[in-house]
Amino acid sequence: MTPNVNLCDLIERFGNEEKCRKALETLRWPDGPKCLRCNQPATAVANRDTFDCNSCHYQFTVTTATIFHDTHLDLWKWFLCTYLLCESRKGMSANQIKRTLGVSYKTAWYLCHRIRAAMTEADHKLTGTVEIDEMYIGGKTKSPERWRNKAPVIGIRERGGHLHFIHANQVNHKTVYDIIARNVDKTGDVIMTDESAIYNFDTTQYRGKHKTVNHHAEEYVRYEKGMCVTTNTVESAFSLFKRGIVGSWHKVSVKHLPAYLQEMTWRFNNRKNPYLFRDTMLKLIGSANLEYKELTKAA
Repeated sequence: MTPNVNLCDLIERFGNEEKCRKALETLRWPDGPKCLRCNQPATAVANRDTFDCNSCHYQFTVTTATIFHDTHLDLWKWFLCTYLLCESRKGMSANQIKRTLGVSYKTAWYLCHRIRAAMTEADHKLTGTVEIDEMYIGGKTKSPERWRNKAPVIGIRERGGHLHFIHANQVNHKTVYDIIARNVDKTGDVIMTDESAIYNFDTTQYRGKHKTVNHHAEEYVRYEKGMCVTTNTVESAFSLFKRGIVGSWHKVSVKHLPAYLQEMTWRFNNRKNPYLFRDTMLKLIGSANLEYKELTKAA
């Protein structure tokens, strides 16, 4: 697929089932169809969307053992929904997908979640200058125990690099340190946070690398020995996610919050990737199906 696909290109190149199948074949088997059992070359069966292995004669299709297997939805609608989720900076709601594709809300909701489930990245520890902050997702309330009704999210952003959002069950020093240890390389140059006590690294491997800004004293940026000490860049990523909730999704349950965080970070980390749509389609091809009952079962 060529880089920087726009909506007009998408409709022209993938506007029907046959074109979509050809595109999936090219993505899945760039060197020609291979048997899913013995990995030997396969031949297309005449007048059918099926391949026959030249060696073991196992028959399969381009969607076999992928997230598209046995789908009742047209492939071009999969392509269009994937493109819209990739290109909508603040995400797109299932209701909007429902209206755009002309499908039921249930179908749109299930489709979006299956695409989100495929938007995964390999484990990648952040290094260099790393900013860390936390946010709380949930409805506004005047209750004295309002924080109990909110879901905490730890944001970690490498300057000039990747962003990680991690849903935390609770926010305390031990939990936050465990999250940071899994996501930040110990060889990193510096970690920047606000003055919260949960970011006390004096007894950890990050001792001596920690810089803070005092938000209570309205300090948001400080220049220290040629270094800009701030958490503004990770907070800008939080702001983008919150705009997604306010402007697109409107409500995100605690159960499905990790999926929305995953979608946002995948799109954010690939914001300069001209092959974002292609790479997302490759993720879908490599993903097993996510059953509806699995998505809707009690948390």
